[in-house]
Amino acid sequence: MILEVAILNIKACLSDEFEINFQKAKKIISSIKGYILHQLKKCIEKENKHILLVNWETIEDHEIGFRKSGEYQEWKALLHHFNDPFPAVKAL
Repeated sequence: MILEVAILNIKACLSDEFEINFQKAKKIISSIKGYILHQLKKCIEKENKHILLVNWETIEDHEIGFRKSGEYQEWKALLHHFNDPFPAVKAL
């Protein structure tokens, strides 16, 4: 099992809209082969910062199964425009 970690810096005043879109996007990621679970945590010290933790069965499930899928394009359309800068994603 691997843990994907992304620190999300959301554009000012868009945190609520991001969280609404994430409710739609979580249905996408949870449907991908190899997905185990995720957590989205909102920072209590900085309003527009979140951390996304996703557990996958394998690194290939994340990097190929998800990132190369058509579903990822939907995920991207729902969420990527909220980030500034684009988050660094690390697998542990």
